[in-house]
Amino acid sequence: MSKQQQQHQSALNAPPPTLLDAQVLRLREWAELAGVSMRTARRILASGTGPRIVQLSSKRVGISVAAHKQWLAARERAS
Repeated sequence: MSKQQQQHQSALNAPPPTLLDAQVLRLREWAELAGVSMRTARRILASGTGPRIVQLSSKRVGISVAAHKQWLAARERAS
């Protein structure tokens, strides 16, 4: 097994990083966490149905982990 394959395998076996509620995710990170494409992430935020955003700069937004958790909780429904 090559060194690159070993690194890839160890990354797959590593536990997921712990996310703190106060941590702010970039849009791409949030999309990955939510399991949606970037296009869908932008559509969700533009429609106003997504989590509350944090304005990081004039052109950049983020989503706090706490806001993501609240958004997910609001979307849960009984089956």
